[in-house]
Amino acid sequence: MNTDHHSLPVWRKRSRRADWLVFGSWVLALAFVSWTFQVMTQDTIWAFVLDAPAQVQDIGSRMLPPAWGFLPELWWPLWETINIATLGTLIGLVMAVPVAFLAARNTTPSTRFVRPVALFVIVASRSINSLIWALLLVAILGPGVLAGILAIALRSIGFIGKLLYEAIEEIDGAQVEAIEATGASTAQTMAWGVAPQVAPTLAGITVFRWDINIRESTVLGLVGAGGIGVKLEAALGSLAWPKVTTLLILILVTVLVSEWVTAKVREKLI
Repeated sequence: MNTDHHSLPVWRKRSRRADWLVFGSWVLALAFVSWTFQVMTQDTIWAFVLDAPAQVQDIGSRMLPPAWGFLPELWWPLWETINIATLGTLIGLVMAVPVAFLAARNTTPSTRFVRPVALFVIVASRSINSLIWALLLVAILGPGVLAGILAIALRSIGFIGKLLYEAIEEIDGAQVEAIEATGASTAQTMAWGVAPQVAPTLAGITVFRWDINIRESTVLGLVGAGGIGVKLEAALGSLAWPKVTTLLILILVTVLVSEWVTAKVREKLI
């Protein structure tokens, strides 16, 4: 029995047309990346870029050793930074919880009117960076810690609200129906059927947001919103590089401690 092996079909991962489409897609993608790179760097002075290693070495030599004698002046601004993050998180939490309940499909009083408004509040909060909020609030309220606290709070509403309303929509509906069957009011159903299910999630979200806010609060002083960023802006403005090093080390240690605290609290909650 003769078998013509040449007549057997050759296995291919894709058809020839699909191969050409993939090749064309890669060519277009590379052309797009090349074009965007040219647009982004059209105002770049490449002589400065080539000189960057020398500048880094020069500034690095000026930043060492750190100005440890500057530390006593930083404890109060650091305390302000922690308070900005903490109070801003708490105020954001208080405002985010009702917004989240209004945004969740299973707890909102109106999916046609109320829910879109609540979702708009969440999106608006998340779309604007805390530094932008701080700029606006400093222009309205003047420089100081209050502007920083409110900036953190307004930024936190969207983060906490979004994660919380998603958690509310994923609760066990059977528990809620069981409580409703007893003749409980809407407020009682929320208090005994919904709140206990989302409380651990809300606590975890809040702690996580506080950790993020610690980091964001360190730079709000650059725009006059109080905290350790005010000292950092002054040190950068006066080219006091040893002080800048001390500030960066202190900020790094603060962030590491906040991450450790957050991890320990989340371990207890989860």
